[in-house]
Amino acid sequence: MHILLVYPEYPDTFWSFKYALKFISKKATLPPLGLLTVASMLPREWEKKLVDMNVEKLRDRDILRADYVFISGMSIQKESAKAAIRRCKELGAKVVAGGPLFTAAPEEFGDVDHLVLNEAELTLPIFLADLAHGKARRIYEADGWADVRTTPAPLLDLVGTKYYASMNIQYSRGCPFDCEFCNITVLYGRMPRTKDKEQVIAELENIYAQGWRGGVFFVDDNFIGNKAKLKREVLPAIIEWMEKRGRPFTLSTEASINLADDRELMDLMVMAGFDTVFVGIESPNEESLNEGGKVQNKNRDLIACVKKIQQAGLEVQAGFIVGFDKDPASIFHQVIRFIQESGIVTAMVGLLNAPSGTHLYRRMEREGRLLHAPTGDNTDCTINFMPKMNYNALIMGYREIVDTIYSPKHYYARVRRFLREYRPAQSSSYHFRFNYVKAGIKSTVRLGIIGKERCYYWKLFFWSLFTRPRLFPLAITFSIYGYHFRKIFEKHFKVIDSERFA
Repeated sequence: MHILLVYPEYPDTFWSFKYALKFISKKATLPPLGLLTVASMLPREWEKKLVDMNVEKLRDRDILRADYVFISGMSIQKESAKAAIRRCKELGAKVVAGGPLFTAAPEEFGDVDHLVLNEAELTLPIFLADLAHGKARRIYEADGWADVRTTPAPLLDLVGTKYYASMNIQYSRGCPFDCEFCNITVLYGRMPRTKDKEQVIAELENIYAQGWRGGVFFVDDNFIGNKAKLKREVLPAIIEWMEKRGRPFTLSTEASINLADDRELMDLMVMAGFDTVFVGIESPNEESLNEGGKVQNKNRDLIACVKKIQQAGLEVQAGFIVGFDKDPASIFHQVIRFIQESGIVTAMVGLLNAPSGTHLYRRMEREGRLLHAPTGDNTDCTINFMPKMNYNALIMGYREIVDTIYSPKHYYARVRRFLREYRPAQSSSYHFRFNYVKAGIKSTVRLGIIGKERCYYWKLFFWSLFTRPRLFPLAITFSIYGYHFRKIFEKHFKVIDSERFA
């Protein structure tokens, strides 16, 4: 068998870092971990080729050579996935599709030959067995959840690591919380399922063997879903491995705000090499949190929690949402004030959307408020249901948030606040990269000479160089991030303005 694995293209989004990647001459943020894992599940004797459309073009000759084309992706990649499937069908290729995009809305992909849905550990072996006997069905679904201790390591040999800004790894699936607007529990359940420490170390070793030295992102939707196992087994094993290998990686992940309640866990994460964690703050308004089922964020001083995490040595990146039914008219100013006071530099503010299968989706359906399927990008100024707040007021308020927090004045002030208070681990290692030098030079030209933020850039440049020299590279990185965020939102609002005045 000749198998072509295709990963669709991401549109320009907050997390694509498209404009930031140009500074370090990279083409994509992360490799397609799901497809690389699926590749490991396929028969070893099959020939496999992976095309990440974010890195290279999908060529007709690769499609024509393939016996089957495997496609996977997330909802935000839907348009690119549909275009790739059309090309495959026009060229007579058989398509096998799976992953979150197809599991959430299989009815949208009538031209796919075989839909292998849910978790691949459950459905892919059945499909492969049927295929071997010449009786493959069109749809494969499964109840229950996979045992991730049986999941093989991703086949990293299929990608060129040089194209990516970071590598990635998965330790767990599932989240113990059940937020109304989140589809994680729909896809992966509420009981966190975790890999054994031996698997985690083997996968880190695999990344190390590829010659990678740099960032590794744990893609878990809530890394701390099983705190006891992390503290008892996994983090101590990572600490030992990192020391043995000379601390080759800096680690990052996603976690719930209750991380702030466990100093031991935070200290272990920092010792293991974690320096960044994404946290879903969602809203500073208690009634909105209650509406969204964000119980872990209620009845606590959220800014104090953010400060605790950052003072432990973990930079907090965070997500915020506006558009809840319980949002007051003052919510936009509340969000701005929270972001500025907390010193959260990377603050993703989006409009509430209702993904398929979520509690919110079903509620909007019952109330007759659903408008269309979500785009998968809650920062593109679209909302897929009728909000309680006046729509124009919501869009204008959202725009005020973004225009404010990513204006050079407010953004650079937030960067300085964070750098003043941040206390990174003393044991972290610095690995020199020529790309860092190139990024620094490019930033001085693009941001310091021709950029509209040049005054703020140079103030931060010299302030960090002389007062926090150890964090100087991070200051330049944040400057580049701010440029990317402004470009993304300028593009989104240009679309909104053109539609308004069309």
